[in-house]
Amino acid sequence: MADDDMEYYIKFPSPTPKDSTPSSETEEFVFVYDEDKLPVVMLLGWAGCQDKYLSKYSAIYEERGCITIRYTAPVDCLFWRRGHLHHLGRRLVELITDMSLEEHPVFFHVFSNGGAFLYQHVSLAIQMREKPLKVKGVIFDSAPGKRRITSLFRALATIIGGPIYWRIPAALLVTTFLAVVWLFEVIARSLKEKKLFQTDPVDLAEEPVSWPQLFLYSTTDNLILYEDIEKFAERRRQRGVNVSAVRFDDSPHVKHLFVHREIYINTICSFLHSCLSELSDSPMGKFDEPKSETDSSATPSASPKHHMQEPTQPVKSD
Repeated sequence: MADDDMEYYIKFPSPTPKDSTPSSETEEFVFVYDEDKLPVVMLLGWAGCQDKYLSKYSAIYEERGCITIRYTAPVDCLFWRRGHLHHLGRRLVELITDMSLEEHPVFFHVFSNGGAFLYQHVSLAIQMREKPLKVKGVIFDSAPGKRRITSLFRALATIIGGPIYWRIPAALLVTTFLAVVWLFEVIARSLKEKKLFQTDPVDLAEEPVSWPQLFLYSTTDNLILYEDIEKFAERRRQRGVNVSAVRFDDSPHVKHLFVHREIYINTICSFLHSCLSELSDSPMGKFDEPKSETDSSATPSASPKHHMQEPTQPVKSD
């Protein structure tokens, strides 16, 4: 569905017949706590993500009674028209209001730094609202990580595609160009605003909101270093945010679902169940005391109480 200059996809769950039998994969988690206020999950895709891939993730939520909104920021906005991200973030928040979903519990499922860049501006737009949305949690898949030239080069090579003799030189040329553009952008905006201009998604570590966060990442990710994610998660925990994490040891960047499907689905469903089960006096959430306990299991429990984990337990496929 198009809206101004943005193309998004929104899907409402199909009514389930009363006499239908749920599948073994979905029967444990069907998030219908209030039939008038179904959970809304906004999925923010990675740079260059095609919707046919993002829809595989949204299907997990749709099968369990959630409303989903899928959107991936245009590549040009992520790399050289980043000033437009503020407009996109504001429009996505307005979309929730336009669809009369502002009273529904809202979750964000954010992929890679491309999704994290956009989520930064969505979060800012939410904070600027007079009446905040009822955000219940955020899931980070393979994010966030520090901006590095090497990571940018690998990401561009993947997006450009084609034969290696074309892909590598083209990615190198664009990487060099963007590095120069970003440097001038930081200098110009810092001089204009009289303070250092923040352009890194890891700046979200100081985000002033406290809704729970789940991190799914891998030690074999060649785009986002797992150390960046663990450092980010620890900082959020220090700020009193409920943080949980699952670290894989063999899945590529944004491919955890396909390598560890059962664990991935159980983890995000447990997370949503926990967030929806906890009552909050404020729609923005409240700051909790940092959690010191560690769950020895790498997979969150499916029980109503979702224990926070230290991001140290690896998950490896057989």
